[in-house]
Amino acid sequence: MYILGIETSCDETGVAIYHSERGLIHHLLFSQIDMHSEYGGVVPELASRDHIRKLIPLIKQLLHESNTLQTDITAIAYTAGPGLMGALLVGAATAQSLAFAWQVPTIAVHHMEGHLLAPMLEDNPPKFPFVALLISGGHTLLVKVSSIGQYELLGESLDDAAGEAFDKTAKLLGLNYPGGAKLSELAKLGQLRFRFPRPMTDRPGLDFSFSGLKTFALTTFQKSEKTNQDKADIALAFQDAVADTLAIKCRRVLQQTGLTTLVVAGGVSANIKIRSTLTEMIEKENGAIYFPRPEFCTDNGAMIAYAGYQRFLLGQTQGLEIFAKPRWLMIDL
Repeated sequence: MYILGIETSCDETGVAIYHSERGLIHHLLFSQIDMHSEYGGVVPELASRDHIRKLIPLIKQLLHESNTLQTDITAIAYTAGPGLMGALLVGAATAQSLAFAWQVPTIAVHHMEGHLLAPMLEDNPPKFPFVALLISGGHTLLVKVSSIGQYELLGESLDDAAGEAFDKTAKLLGLNYPGGAKLSELAKLGQLRFRFPRPMTDRPGLDFSFSGLKTFALTTFQKSEKTNQDKADIALAFQDAVADTLAIKCRRVLQQTGLTTLVVAGGVSANIKIRSTLTEMIEKENGAIYFPRPEFCTDNGAMIAYAGYQRFLLGQTQGLEIFAKPRWLMIDL
């Protein structure tokens, strides 16, 4: 069976085709970074309009380049939430329209479940059960994953998500959008002059808090001479603090659950420092760690097609109504 996946939750238009036996056939992605960089962040209305312009041409290109006919498509999976309402509606309406025309069912996919399952697209996928650390611009979650759809939320950010804290810290340092990636590049030039706190690691529990770390970065910057080297040093200290905090919490959750496999996914999982710190931690714990390839860390259609395929196997399809849910907790699945 062929599953068409559509991702339009924020500022990237992604499409993909997943086959039940051949795996991922093809995927395409159009990023809106250049458009939004002029405004210093994502403008929801502009994001929605750009999805409208790009989605159908991308689907046509996908079918052509993969030598797939519309009659081959078994079902259409789309991101139903969480995300920007207007952007979600573009994907949902397009999916439902095509499904009605092609007489195939649709599958409403949870965006974070897509990220969680992205490592399953690799040649050596993790096996259930495992613990997943999901780190993106809007979410920082620790989830126990027993099987598809069986998720137990163990910890989450109480304020800013890790990716959000990266972006806000980058902005206060005067870095352009996308801030998180720019901050990571700047950190490569940094020197170990500052040590930032590792928030909420001195108390029991698995929740996160990054807003105080952002404030600490701001205070440090205001007290500095605000040179380029000061900015690089602060970027390095901030990134190290986030990486260490994530590693401490992940070690704690593995010890508490007795599990030895850690899956790390979401846009921030592409950060090299975070990857190396978590890998070093898991080696000391004699465990195994899995990351999606960098192109599948950010939003993409491939993870939605795969998640939709797994939901389709469970017999879960959507009716004719256009379903979009900008706020949607994973535990509701």
